[in-house]
Amino acid sequence: MKRIHILFAALLMPFMLMAQPGRGLQQPQRPGQPQMQPQLPRQPQTPMQPQATTIDAELQKLLVAEGAISALYVEDVDEKKIVEKAIRGMLEELDPHSTYLTAEENDKSNETLMGSFDGIGVQFNMIEDTLFIVQPIPDGPSERVGILPGDRIITVNDTTIAGVKMSQEAIMKRLRGPRGSKVDLGICRRGVKETLKFTVIRDKIPVNTVDAAYMIRPGVGYIKISGFGATTVDEFQQKLSELSAMGAQSLILDLQGNGGGLLMAAVGLANEFLNRDQMVVYTEGRRQPKSGYLADGRGHFRTGKLVVLIDEYSASASEIVSGAVQDWDRATIIGRRSFGKGLVQRPIEFHDGSLIRLTVAKYYTPVGRCIQKPYGKDVDYGDDIEERLRHGELTNRDSIHFPDSLKYSTMIEKRTVYGGGGIMPDIFVPLDTTRVNQYYRNITAKNVVFNTAFKYVERNRRTLQRRYRSFEDFNRTFEVGPDVLRMFLDRAKEDKVEYNEAQYLDQLPIFKTQLKAFIARLLWGMNAYYQVIQELDETLQRAVVFMETGQ
Repeated sequence: MKRIHILFAALLMPFMLMAQPGRGLQQPQRPGQPQMQPQLPRQPQTPMQPQATTIDAELQKLLVAEGAISALYVEDVDEKKIVEKAIRGMLEELDPHSTYLTAEENDKSNETLMGSFDGIGVQFNMIEDTLFIVQPIPDGPSERVGILPGDRIITVNDTTIAGVKMSQEAIMKRLRGPRGSKVDLGICRRGVKETLKFTVIRDKIPVNTVDAAYMIRPGVGYIKISGFGATTVDEFQQKLSELSAMGAQSLILDLQGNGGGLLMAAVGLANEFLNRDQMVVYTEGRRQPKSGYLADGRGHFRTGKLVVLIDEYSASASEIVSGAVQDWDRATIIGRRSFGKGLVQRPIEFHDGSLIRLTVAKYYTPVGRCIQKPYGKDVDYGDDIEERLRHGELTNRDSIHFPDSLKYSTMIEKRTVYGGGGIMPDIFVPLDTTRVNQYYRNITAKNVVFNTAFKYVERNRRTLQRRYRSFEDFNRTFEVGPDVLRMFLDRAKEDKVEYNEAQYLDQLPIFKTQLKAFIARLLWGMNAYYQVIQELDETLQRAVVFMETGQ
C-alpha cells in the first residue's frame, strides 16, 4: 500500500505543478498590456499538498493497472521501463511537442540551451572510425596543452578508441567529465612517428549559437544564429558591436535552419530591434492566462534597416523573433514559410532527473497570429515539409493560398500578413529543386566534399598557412585546382559513388565552392566558411539585392 501511495504522489505532481503560476521576477503590468515576465517561470521546489481527498477515476485506473502488473505478472517486470512507456504513450495522445526525456536525454538537451558543458574543448569529425580534430576551442583546455587541428585522438586514458568500431556516444562519454578532472590522450599527428601524450584538464566549454558575423557589403552586416540559448543575446550584442565599428548601418539576420531554443533568448533578441512597450509575443492556454512580453526600449539596433531570413526549418524561437519584427513593420522577412512550432512547453522534472515537457499554451505574434501549424489525428504532422514540396508551396508562391479568415494587418503600416501556422515571408524565395542532380546527392550522402577538404588541409596545412596570411587573402586568391579535384574524385571512387561525367561537370561549380568553404573552415573557422558558402545561398543573395535596391 505504501508503494501505491508513493506512485500516486509522483503521478499527481505534474498535474499540480501545471496549475501553478510561474514565480519568476515580474515587471509591473502596464495599463492595457499583458504582464511581461523577464525570465522563464521557475518550478516550485517542493510539491504542494493535494487539495482533493478523492482520486480521479481515470488516475485510479492507471495506478491499479501498474500495481497489478508489478504484483501479479507472470515474470519479473522492469517497472521503470513500463512507467516510462506509459508516460510516453499519454503524451503522444496530446500533441507533437509534449515529450518525455530520460535524465541522460535531459542533460544533453540542456547543454546547448544553457550555453556550456564540461569537456576537453574540441570541434571534431569521425572519419573512418577515427576522431579527427577540426579545431580546438580558442583558449580551451585542448588548445592550452598544444593539441592542433588535424590531430587524431587514438587513446583516451589508455583505452584505444580509433579503428575499434566504438560508437561516437561511447567516445564522448570518455572525453567528457567534471570540470577540473584530468584525461590522458594519445594523439597521432601527421609527420610525427610516435604517439604524442597529452594530459588535458577538463573545463567549462562554451556552446556558441552565433555561427558567423561579418560585413557582407559596405555598410551591411550579416549575423547567422543557429539556435537560441542562454548566451545568444550576449553573443549577438558583441558581434553587432564589432560590425557597427566596421561601419554596419544595416543588418541581415539569418535564422534559416534555426530550430529555436529558449523563449527568453527569443524575447531578448527581438528586444534588440523593437521600441519600448512594443509587444514581442504573448502566450495563452486553457490553464494559462494571457501573458505577454514587452520590449524595454533599450535594444541596440532599433533604427537601422533590418532583413530576417527564414526557411521551412526555422522554428519556435526563430518564429517569435520573425513574427514580432514583421508585425511591427520593423523588418523585411525573406525566404519561405517557417516551420510552425508555436506550442509552449513547461518542463516538469521527476526525482530521478527525467522530465516531461508538457504543452501548456500557444504562442501568438503581436497582431494575434497563432504560430502553431495544425496538428491532430487527421494531419500528417511529421510529413508537413514533404507535403509543402508536393503541392508546390516551396517552389512556387502562386501555389500558396490563404482564406480571408487568416489575414491580419501589421501594427503600423497595416500591411497584410497571414496566420495559419508559421511566418509567411514578405519576399518569397523558391526552393530550386532542379539545382542538384543524383550524382550530387550521392556525393553528399557519403560526405565526400568534407572528407576531401579535410585530407587536403591535413597534407598541406603549413603550406597553406604560409601562402595565405589571412582569410581575406585566401578568399580573394585561392581556387580549387586540379590537385584538389583529383583527390575529390579518388575519394568518391573509394566511397563507391558511381561516376557520371555529365552530372559531375554540371555540379562542378557547386563542388568547388563547397570545397573552398570547408578548406576555409578548417583553417579559419565557421565565420570563414559562411563567407565562402554564401555564394550558394539564394535567399541570402536575394537579401543583398534588397539591401542595395530596396526591391
